[in-house]
Amino acid sequence: MENSNISSEEEKWWGDKHLEQINGFWFMPFLIPRIHRVLAEFNPHPSDVILGSYPKTGTTWLKSLLYSIINRSSLDSLVKNNPHDLIPYLEVQVYGDQESSESSIHLSSEDTTRLFHTHIPYQLLGKTLESSGCRVVYVARNPKDTLNSLWHFANKWKMAEEAPWELEEAVEKFLRGIVPAGPYYEHVLGYRTASLMNPSKFFFITYEELKDDTKSHLKRLAEFLGCPFAEEDDKGVEEIVKCCSFEVLKNHEVNKSEDCPDWFPAPYNSFFRQAKVGDHTNYFSDRLSKV
Repeated sequence: MENSNISSEEEKWWGDKHLEQINGFWFMPFLIPRIHRVLAEFNPHPSDVILGSYPKTGTTWLKSLLYSIINRSSLDSLVKNNPHDLIPYLEVQVYGDQESSESSIHLSSEDTTRLFHTHIPYQLLGKTLESSGCRVVYVARNPKDTLNSLWHFANKWKMAEEAPWELEEAVEKFLRGIVPAGPYYEHVLGYRTASLMNPSKFFFITYEELKDDTKSHLKRLAEFLGCPFAEEDDKGVEEIVKCCSFEVLKNHEVNKSEDCPDWFPAPYNSFFRQAKVGDHTNYFSDRLSKV
């Protein structure tokens, strides 16, 4: 368990909306008590798999891939469930309120593989992860594409109806690190360093690598998770790649829904936009592209 007795400070990031800081990282105010709960109460099992990511770096795709690798006989679950409901956020869904806790949610034996996700940086959660022996997968992405995706995503939130998050402001705040889960570079560096120091427990991959050769990296992920594909099982690999592709996932009714989940004020369809490498060039001016 981490020490969560850490003071917070505030800073504006979107108009008059503010973030609060925990040990140098910024979070939306409603998440602060939930993050403290994770740090105080979460005790991972050695068999757990934790997906870590900075927001909008490929989290939805990785959730679908990890779920499919672990649950190969249940690929149809992706048809009726959004990936975020299959692999819950620790600080949003698992420790989302005082009634929910590890003891009452996703109860299982220590031999069962539980899948969780978090945007909490390694600098806060690292000791908990390291001491448990669980496996951690972390996905990173080009920072300009990350910001572009975050900007689009935030403007789908209900609070954007009051006033949109302007791109100039988004860039300025991102560069200063005053965005949800920011600073970006420190977030990535924490998990990257952990993967170099402890590669048997931390798997680091970029969105661009995964897009470039999904099959090869899917096999690497399966090896890391302790459930490798048989050499002759190319069909199984290809089936997962197809089931988890953006084109297939985006067209499931659940992912086309304009309804918001009960855990976040953004519609399900906002998690599926373009999934392209380099899409920021379609929105950033030459000046913004050079910052």
